[in-house]
Amino acid sequence: MPLSKKKVILGIDPGIATTGFGLIDQRAGHWHMKEAGLIKTTPKQVLADRLQYIYDFVDKLLKKHQPDVLAIEQLFFCRNVKSALAVGLARGVIILASAQNKINLQEFTPLQIKQALCGYGQATKKQIQIMVKQRLLLEKIPKPDDLADALAIALTSAQTKNWR
Repeated sequence: MPLSKKKVILGIDPGIATTGFGLIDQRAGHWHMKEAGLIKTTPKQVLADRLQYIYDFVDKLLKKHQPDVLAIEQLFFCRNVKSALAVGLARGVIILASAQNKINLQEFTPLQIKQALCGYGQATKKQIQIMVKQRLLLEKIPKPDDLADALAIALTSAQTKNWR
């Protein structure tokens, strides 16, 4: 499947305790990992402070790298309502940072990510990680999972032409 002409994409796997981010750019016809990491908060912090920290971190990433698009995972069914609400709040501040920086936003479900990278909606985490490694020409699978998931979200955006 041909990749679109996007040049810089920030993928984000949102979470309240750990948010993964992966920045990819296109060079010489291939996508490469430019920067990736984790945004971590602790339960000892007040919720508002945790959300402010996530917002500030993403805002700095957007200002520094000025990606063409911010791609984020959609909130999917979650068994724990409390954690789903917290992830939803984290997504909200990330989406706000995107809007305030006038960065195009794309949202993808886990199913869309699996289909885009592996061609199979029931792909395992390991299969997705192998595809991330291969597509970004990495020596090894990126760790931890939140970081690898963020890169997978960015790669999904690279294959998708529908920007909002």
